[in-house]
Amino acid sequence: MSATRNQTAEIAVLFSAEERDTELREDVRLGLTSTPKELQPKWFYDQRGSELFDAITQLPEYYLTRAERSILERHADEIAALTDAATLIELGSGTSDKTRLLLDVVAPRRFVPFDVSEETLRGSAQRLAREYPALDVQAVVGDFEQHLALLPKNGRRLLAFLGSTIGNLPPTRRSLFLSAVAATLGDGDTFLLGVDLVKSAARLVAAYDDASGVTREFNLNVLRVLNHELDGDFDVSAFEHVARWNAEAEWMEMFVRSLREQTVRLEVLELEVGFDAGELMRTEISAKFHQRRLTSELEAAGLAVQRWWTDDAGDFAVLLASATQGG
Repeated sequence: MSATRNQTAEIAVLFSAEERDTELREDVRLGLTSTPKELQPKWFYDQRGSELFDAITQLPEYYLTRAERSILERHADEIAALTDAATLIELGSGTSDKTRLLLDVVAPRRFVPFDVSEETLRGSAQRLAREYPALDVQAVVGDFEQHLALLPKNGRRLLAFLGSTIGNLPPTRRSLFLSAVAATLGDGDTFLLGVDLVKSAARLVAAYDDASGVTREFNLNVLRVLNHELDGDFDVSAFEHVARWNAEAEWMEMFVRSLREQTVRLEVLELEVGFDAGELMRTEISAKFHQRRLTSELEAAGLAVQRWWTDDAGDFAVLLASATQGG
């Protein structure tokens, strides 16, 4: 681990630029040579991708952020009393915009924003250090599927994973992640999880294919990331955004669809990839949940649900869990 001082924020790097580049190359090579083709959603989040996602959270169709915020606001005092955390750790914190409510509610002495994007994390850590001068900001650049065991451990901790980001993990990886969460929670530690709930397909599709096209731009931006990072020659105008509800799997899927037959070269990978006209490449899944099923998943991973809260419309849920004995 390396660390540097930046204003009053400390930045620890568990996931170096070299490691990130290696993982990106491995993921992209595997995904583009698979049938069907697929990209991991973690690569959406360059600086532009993070900005676009923040814009998505403000859209009228995207109910998730508003619903989650309403739950946190309504149950703020209860969350603070139940957790009594000295340290707040937020996984996938991004620009940390949603974090401020938790910081005001929980009032921890230390905040650990955790994200894979070093560029985004450095900017948000600087802002938070200025806005909360009494707060010890210790940002960590890392991958939440690899580095949970390396997070700071002293004092009571609240580990927050909001925005239904857990839905981006397919079932096997989700199970492994939840088991890792249970393993890293000590006595008195708690886990705050935000999840989107199953609802009508029409509302779900609208949330991932908004009328103003922001989600379209967010999705297609991943091709620009590959062009920039891997010296690719994707013609972004030759692809379109597709969002679909998979009723059997109970998750939303986002794809980019090739509008014509074409070949793309990624110079860094020394790889040429052919796309058929109309071919889909999946860029994200976003699973939606039922209370009973998710509670069973958590229990199987060694996590016991203490509280389960929903918004008035029943669109979204926030739950608080702790590790079971021996979990």
